[in-house]
Amino acid sequence: MDKNPGDMMLSTTADAFADDGPSGPVLEDFDRPAAGADAGDEIGGLDAVHDVPVKVQAVLGRARMPVGDLLRLKAGAVVELDRRVGEPVDIFVNDRLIARGEVVLIDNALGVTLTEIVRTDR
Repeated sequence: MDKNPGDMMLSTTADAFADDGPSGPVLEDFDRPAAGADAGDEIGGLDAVHDVPVKVQAVLGRARMPVGDLLRLKAGAVVELDRRVGEPVDIFVNDRLIARGEVVLIDNALGVTLTEIVRTDR
């Protein structure tokens, strides 16, 4: 019986896994922390992305105005927003809503404490 190139490729591919033992090739389990990760580290294996910069925004509110009004704004001008004092602020990461929070003052600096994580179904 003549062998075609497809048969040769299949046997060559099968030979490549011959040394993997009776259970076949070993595949990495991505659901578990990587080997060497701390036992308490829930995100083990993600160390490579810890230094990736992301854009984080806390949106206090929004306003809509004509460009002419925007150009006439001066220091001390008040811009009316679509939210009231005490309403939650939206937290965006890379332009995606991920949480809501409250504005807080800590050591004369403004911050946001997260009160709700927004779950989005894909």
